[in-house]
Amino acid sequence: MTQTAPTVDNGVNIEAIQGAKQALSEAPEAAKFEWRARSEWVNGTHSHSSITDFSGLGAQHAHRQEFTLEADHPQVFASEDNGATPPEIVLAALGACLTAGVATVATNRGVQLRRVTATLEGTMDLQGILGIDGDVRNGFDGITVTFDIDADASRADIEAIVAQSQKRSAVYDASRSREHAH
Repeated sequence: MTQTAPTVDNGVNIEAIQGAKQALSEAPEAAKFEWRARSEWVNGTHSHSSITDFSGLGAQHAHRQEFTLEADHPQVFASEDNGATPPEIVLAALGACLTAGVATVATNRGVQLRRVTATLEGTMDLQGILGIDGDVRNGFDGITVTFDIDADASRADIEAIVAQSQKRSAVYDASRSREHAH
């Protein structure tokens, strides 16, 4: 008796992704993408950002709608708190990228998801940003991501899915600290 793997529905079109992967392996120049955002200063530390278009696959593309973000600093910094801080937006972007990756990898591996939550915490010493200590880096000292995943899979399988998501995450790669020789 032959058993077939159960069909999973995590909302990810794996066939389209696999087709794109095949097509881009045959035409690597089409894999070059340019992502764009436009940020306008509003007042004080408040800015308004919009995302409307990008390029890739050898053409220009427009999103179905304009996406917007408000950024500011909190009142404890004598600001107006009209939006998330830029570091918080980076954490949200990382969380979004990792959870999308988990859904994609799980679907590719035939694992049905019921819930995926990533909680991100980034530590930062403001002495660098404020110019108090030039030896303190401006970015995150470290980022901790904690996943809460309910899925039809063993803990080891879930850990492998998370690891693969991290390995392929563009935002994780961009957020990693890099050592520079002086």
